[in-house]
Amino acid sequence: MDASKIKSALADITAEQDPTIKSLKMASLCSALWLERGVELVVVGGSAIEILTEGAYASGDLDMCHINKATLPIRERQEIMGLLGAKGGPRNWQVAGMFVDMLGPAESFARTPYRRVQGPFGEVQVMKAEDLLVERVLISVYPGENLTARDCARELAVVALAGAVPMNWDEVLRVANLPEYRNVNECKALVNEVADELKIKRPFDSD
Repeated sequence: MDASKIKSALADITAEQDPTIKSLKMASLCSALWLERGVELVVVGGSAIEILTEGAYASGDLDMCHINKATLPIRERQEIMGLLGAKGGPRNWQVAGMFVDMLGPAESFARTPYRRVQGPFGEVQVMKAEDLLVERVLISVYPGENLTARDCARELAVVALAGAVPMNWDEVLRVANLPEYRNVNECKALVNEVADELKIKRPFDSD
């Protein structure tokens, strides 16, 4: 991507008033720039849930990990984010009126594919909904109660139960049962609670 296209993209992102669309645009631009270097990025954490729920949950920043490299050299991070006029580093930057965090390798245990969302500057990969739900539920209860994480998990459960975001509920249980999480009961409790509120069938109940 040449300098004029980057400048135009940054102007568009800076002017964007909708925080969710702003995050998607920035993720699209970052993904495109890194892909030119052979690196695939994926939006993770609350940022991913914000995109999947179309803003029902607001993250406030953009968190991205890489999925096909062991590490991203600090010099390369600074060079690429420097193309955006970003300030800071080597993991956290301010750019176009928002915060962007470039974290380590993505931690994914679900066997489902990454979600793909079309952005204005190229495709954006988003962390698997199954991983996101189990992770947020864990954070909501360990090491102590975290209401922000709980709200985040609930918003994802709402859109998944409504059918707006595909969710493999068997895979949710498999991931939650892994040694990395061990929170099957907590996941079931939260999803069942949301299903009851929506007055729809609990996905974990047998027919």
